[in-house]
Amino acid sequence: MRSVWIISALALLVLNALTLVPAAGDFHPYLSGASLAVALLLLVAILAKRDEKAEAGATKLASAESMSILAAGNRADAEVVNFLAILQDKGRLIDFLMDDITAYDDAQVGVAARVIHQGCKAALQEHFKISPIRREAEGSIVEVAPGYAPDEYRLIGKIRGEAPFSGTLVHRGWKAESVELPRILRISADRLPTIAPAEVELR
Repeated sequence: MRSVWIISALALLVLNALTLVPAAGDFHPYLSGASLAVALLLLVAILAKRDEKAEAGATKLASAESMSILAAGNRADAEVVNFLAILQDKGRLIDFLMDDITAYDDAQVGVAARVIHQGCKAALQEHFKISPIRREAEGSIVEVAPGYAPDEYRLIGKIRGEAPFSGTLVHRGWKAESVELPRILRISADRLPTIAPAEVELR
């Protein structure tokens, strides 16, 4: 699980770094799409880990319960890896993130980013219902009402007193309203599912 976090975090860092490259300005929408996909993957991994920890806390109960918790923990890990496999299958995301793109020019990266964007977007729409937290256009003046969900807002700038707050909407934010991922179990206790099989053409 930790390796999934590290890979996802590094991928997110790389994609965001690419958006800062002036020469890649034409590809910012595609890089942002790929960045969103990786961020969602990281979110799924975090949620899975949190569920696993919550379940692990109950292992002090009866042995029958501990066995079901172990199975659930294995399922959470397997489902995270399976979602990686979906992003690979639909958008070749893992190929892109694990490749050294410094050898390619901006036009080649842009073509790849378009394919990744289309495939990963299709995968997200198939398995997640995603909606913006705020519907207003970015740059609009919005109000953050009292009792707002802390995880749905990142307040920046000068924060004084308590809500309601008024400010400029820098990013609309995203939230998952539903998740429909296949129920997957580990193939064995010491092995997670494969993200993408090695392809060998026989002669």
